[in-house]
Amino acid sequence: MKQFKGRVIAGGNWKGEAVVSHGGVNTLATFQKSALKNAKEVYASDQNNPDIFEKNITGKALCLPITIGSTTGGLVIQTVCSMKINPAAFLFSEHIDSLAASGIILARVWENSPVIAIDQLGEEFLSTVKEGDTLEISEDGTVTIL
Repeated sequence: MKQFKGRVIAGGNWKGEAVVSHGGVNTLATFQKSALKNAKEVYASDQNNPDIFEKNITGKALCLPITIGSTTGGLVIQTVCSMKINPAAFLFSEHIDSLAASGIILARVWENSPVIAIDQLGEEFLSTVKEGDTLEISEDGTVTIL
């Protein structure tokens, strides 16, 4: 068991499975196909991200350094949250980028989404957490790898 403490962007308590990307996650490339198909789950469609490509990320903790890509990023996150096919949590090792922050906050305010976001968990978090690990997230920004 190992604990990491980050900065709470959108808090909550949650326990579930981790999906890990060691590179930046392109939100449009990752979520677009599932959103356009009105899918019931998101299977990451960014072929340039081998860590998560074709993995189901709905309802899981997406562990990542940062999101990358175009200015549509925030809207894409808000859209998948409105469809209820989003990751349960976005756990950033670095500072959250403004586009991801805006999408997550809008999803919380406009969509009543319970999506969680914690940033500044550090490089050690991203090198420690593994695909399929069970994580426990606390309202105060503590992430425990069980």
